[in-house]
Formats: sequence, structure tokens, C-alpha cells
Amino acid sequence: MATVFRELALEAGDKIMEIYDADDFEVRAKSDDSPVTAADEAADALISAGIRAAFPNVLLVTEEQADTHGESASNFIIVDPLDGTKEFIKRRGDFTVNIAYVENGIPVRGVVYAPAKGRMFYTGADGQTVEEVGPFDRKKQGLTKPIRVKTPDNASLVVVASKSHRDQATDDYISKYQTTDMTGAGSSLKFCLVAAGEADLYPRLGRTMEWDTAAGHAVLNGAGGAVVRFDDHSPLTYGKPIYENPFFIAYAPGVELKSA
Repeated sequence: MATVFRELALEAGDKIMEIYDADDFEVRAKSDDSPVTAADEAADALISAGIRAAFPNVLLVTEEQADTHGESASNFIIVDPLDGTKEFIKRRGDFTVNIAYVENGIPVRGVVYAPAKGRMFYTGADGQTVEEVGPFDRKKQGLTKPIRVKTPDNASLVVVASKSHRDQATDDYISKYQTTDMTGAGSSLKFCLVAAGEADLYPRLGRTMEWDTAAGHAVLNGAGGAVVRFDDHSPLTYGKPIYENPFFIAYAPGVELKSA
């Protein structure tokens, strides 16, 4: 599964970058007013075909196919072919390809590929997370390095937050912590920064869907991190109605979580 996810993420990333590097591309609004581009649609078509060919008996849920949002199963694959479309449109580079496998509510396999950043993170067959070092070859795995969350210093935390969805409520919550650095990142890269020990805490006080978070959540799980609900600090699970998440906190164990 990890091999298929990796190859499809790289192939989708190549297609996305073709459009990203073009002089111009069309941006349209979906029914919920969120933006969509040809890159979202091309990457979705490519990944969906590959997933359905490799895993015909596993439910596929993908952001760009609304008819999949009403389906459910204990185990499923969930895809965001281009997470961070706003970052893509602004040509800021913080966008990712997300593919994850959820088993009984828990994301156990995932790949997050940021083609414009040249960074790729995924969980291996053993459930452990690695970062592959480019340049990337779709058919041959390159050099990988295991990644692990760091041991946090609660007197000097590094916090990562959304670039496009930052609000006063998020800032107010972050102010409850003693921080030494604040960094902004788009898409599911925020989970990966915590997983790689480059940040300690990522709170999200805003609407997200499971396809936005499942792959990053799997990457963080495989690096020793955790994701909990914001309201009661219970584990964030998957397969919820319409695949919508509550507010959540992703963190390295050892962070003394503050209440709302």
C-alpha cells in the first residue's frame, strides 16, 4: 500500500507542477465557494484511477468526488489530491498531495507530498514514518530517513499554524502557551513539521474535512505524535458523518495541553 500511495503521489505532483508552472490557470468556485483548479481535477483523476485499480475492494473517498462523501465503511482510503488550493493559487508552494488509509477510525498509512517544496513524508509497511530525500523517482525509492517528534520544552514551544485560516481564536489559544517561535505553513505540511521535530504544536480552530487531515495524521502517528479533539482532548477519529472534523490539536507528546 505504501508503495502505491508513494507512486501515485509523485505522479500527481508532477501533473500539479505542470499546471503550477504554466503562465496562467483557471480558478473556479465549487458549490461551497471553495476554489478548485485544473490541477485539483487532474490530480484527482490520476490518483482515483490508480487507487481503484490497485485496491478495487476498498472504499475510496476523495474531496473532488462529492458522490463519495455519503459512503462509509470501517476501512477506507481517503484522498485530497491538492490540499492547500489557496496556497497553490497564490503560488506560495505550501500545497500537498494527501493519500491515507483509515482502519477502524485510525489513519494507519499516509503519504504527504509537497511537490513545490521537494518534501515527501510517508508511513512504511511497519507503520513508521520516514521522509524521503529527493530528487524523486516514481519507480525507485530514494534515500529515506526515519523521523520522530522531539521532546518538547513547555517553556519554549514552537507552534505552527495555518497561513490562510489564521484567526483571533487561534491566536488567543496559542497565547496560553509559552512559545519561542511561531511559524506559518499551509496544507497538511503542519502535521509533518510536528512529525519531523520542527514544531511542537499545531492547533486548528476551524473547519476541516477528513481528507485534509488523514494523511498528515498518519504521518504524525508514525512519528510518535498524536492528534486530539480540541474540546475534550480525546483522540481524533475518522469516518464521521460527511467526513467533517471538529477543532483539533496535533502535538508532540509531552506538550502540556491547555483547555479551551
